[in-house]
Amino acid sequence: MANSFTYVPYNETGYFSALVTDYLTGSTNMQPFYTYTPDKDGIAKAIQERAQYPVDRKALVSTLTAQYANLPKYEQTEQNIQLLLNEHTYTVCTAHQPNLMTGYLYFIYKIVHAIKLAEQLKELHPKKNFVPVYYMGSEDNDIDELGVFRYNGTKYVWKGSGQTGAVGRMDTAGLKPLFHELFKVFGPPGEHMDVLKQMIETAYLQHDTIAAATHYLVNELFGRYGLVVLNPDNASLKRSFIPVMEDELMNQASFPILEKQIEKLGAHYKIQANPRTINLFYLKEQIRERIEKQGDKWIVINTDIQWTKDALLQELHEHPERFSPNVMLRGMYQETILPDVAFIGGGAEVAYWMQLKTLFAHYGVFYPTILLRQSVMWIDDIHARARKQLQLSVADTFKTEMTLVKEFIIKNSGNNWQTQEETTAVENILQQLRTKATDLDPTLRSSADAALAKMKHQLVILEKKMLRAEKKKMQVQLQKISRLKNELFPNNGLQERVENFSEYFLKYGYDYLDTLKKATDGLTSKLLVVEDTAN
Repeated sequence: MANSFTYVPYNETGYFSALVTDYLTGSTNMQPFYTYTPDKDGIAKAIQERAQYPVDRKALVSTLTAQYANLPKYEQTEQNIQLLLNEHTYTVCTAHQPNLMTGYLYFIYKIVHAIKLAEQLKELHPKKNFVPVYYMGSEDNDIDELGVFRYNGTKYVWKGSGQTGAVGRMDTAGLKPLFHELFKVFGPPGEHMDVLKQMIETAYLQHDTIAAATHYLVNELFGRYGLVVLNPDNASLKRSFIPVMEDELMNQASFPILEKQIEKLGAHYKIQANPRTINLFYLKEQIRERIEKQGDKWIVINTDIQWTKDALLQELHEHPERFSPNVMLRGMYQETILPDVAFIGGGAEVAYWMQLKTLFAHYGVFYPTILLRQSVMWIDDIHARARKQLQLSVADTFKTEMTLVKEFIIKNSGNNWQTQEETTAVENILQQLRTKATDLDPTLRSSADAALAKMKHQLVILEKKMLRAEKKKMQVQLQKISRLKNELFPNNGLQERVENFSEYFLKYGYDYLDTLKKATDGLTSKLLVVEDTAN
């Protein structure tokens, strides 16, 4: 598979927030909200200081060993799990919910970024070890988001078969009809289809829960690169987070700390997430609901569950797996159980991590280097030919359709439709007439101004009509521009927020993932464009 790679600065794409671009460019507005710069120097400093924040490596490895017990074995992943016992081993982590069929492409890009960055850090720090980790957000309950993926333009939706609570704990038994419909249109037939179909069937039809299915699928896709998948919905791991959860339940300490930080960040940027008085959910069977304190009782909303102080503390210490940190505490739990030096997240994740630095400091938890995940646009051979025929550069494709149309017309028709030169000449004559009229009678000034304004307006209308006439002459080419933009940027957004990896895997097989890993630069904050160049 022949490809070319182009890297476009995020601030030149038009698809990333001011907070993200300011963070990547080191704006002074952002500097109070992070500890380490998102580059090799920042990560080097994080590695040096991470040693001051030990984690329970034995509990981590024991948990991972149990979670991998019934999965296919990949030598590099098994080695990486054992390396985590070594105090000179660190993790490069990315996190995402267990979206059905991985959901959208950015799920894949996050993981590839973590894998590539771990390899690059090993080259920079040969005496250290770096393990890429996918931290599965299995306790999320948003089935409306997690149960959706698209294939070949069709939206497939699973409502959870009536189940509620944490999606990772949901039974997969009701998924068979959905995949039956998917496989009717799967293709084209061939080796790649056979491999992927078998992978999907084994994942979702032979594993009992969504978390287990996702673990199998991600392991089959990335196990050969040494990726370690961690499901944090685990009593042993949560036991190390009990002190924070107890303080949250008893004293609600995080709320004022977060509110103060959010107020400072909000002076310049849009706030991504807001804290609650208690930032924990209660998980049990098909329940995932917020905990609130009412008087001298703690209640689980929308249920009959409630505790006194002593009963709540007993429940927490006996069953820590029933308590789930929300978005404001999730990162701190992650950094408590992993020897992490870098966290890779999307734009929204970068934004809410910027709210958390002071909370980490309050609890003495390590605050890692925060990196924006690699964004990718893939231009296949058909669209690559169309781009070249239209004489557009890769960077040009990020311009608005209106801009591209105007530039194309100017480039291919000269100035035949533009009236700037004539307008200037007419305005000069009209100004002379205005002066002549007002010299004759000052009361004619308003009439002269009105005539001048009317003429200018008519000239603008004339130019628009001439532009439409020029567009009509170039209708075929302009339709090609419109079609190219719509297909490269579906719904005027990035591919990675609409498409699923399966379409690319069916075409390229594992070469798709190999190409992404080859092209991804874990230390360069630019959008990657991969273009097929075979034809």
